[in-house]
This record gives sequence, structure tokens and C-alpha cells, in this order.
Amino acid sequence: QVQLVESGGGLVQTGGSLRLSCAASRRTISRYAMGWFRQAPGKEREFVGGISESGVNTYYTDSVKGRFTISRDNAKNTVYLQMNSLKPEDTAVYYCAATPSPRLGTVYYSDYEYDYWGPGTQVTVSS
Repeated sequence: QVQLVESGGGLVQTGGSLRLSCAASRRTISRYAMGWFRQAPGKEREFVGGISESGVNTYYTDSVKGRFTISRDNAKNTVYLQMNSLKPEDTAVYYCAATPSPRLGTVYYSDYEYDYWGPGTQVTVSS
């Protein structure tokens, strides 16, 4: 079973940047597709972006394309979410998720496709 812990959240002004990290333990994530989701107050959890097990493929929701970048370092068992040009509407709790990926190169974007989740980290963007 994979254990995930997010870090790097905080308070930032509009236009600022943050880098979230998702550290995995108990198992190597080199054969896991990873994803980032977020949930704002009063809203449903939404997909932010995902990355295939090798990092070759990524996919983002439209609202973050060009601003957010997902990367991974399998040697460090860590996935990152670089967030630039942050907007108040990016304010949410951000979650990291993992799922075994038998189909190499696949990015998953539905939350039901992910088996393991971190506890989340709060990101607040002030206007």
C-alpha cells in the first residue's frame, strides 16, 4: 500500500508561485500513475493534472494549463506540482493521488481511478 503526504502549501498573493510536493512511502511509485486534485470550500473535488508512471505524459485541466506543471522524481519517490501565476480561484485543498498503472504511459483524470490519497495541503491565494 502506498502512503502519500503532501507539503508546500501556504498563503500566496495573486500572481505568485508555490511548489507542492507529494512524498510516497511504503512502496516505490515508479509503476504508479500520479494525479493532483483540489477541493475548494463548498465545491466538489476536481482534477488538476496527472502524470504517467515514467513522467513521459502529462495532462491538465483547462483552467491550469500553461500555469501548472507536474513532474516526478521516481528516484526520490516524489511528485511535484509547480503552480505559477496563481489566482484566487486556485484556493483549495490540494490532494495527491496514486494508482497502479498496468498500461504504460497512461494518465488518469477521474478520481475513482485512483486508489491512494494523501491528506491534502491547503493553498490560499489572496487577491
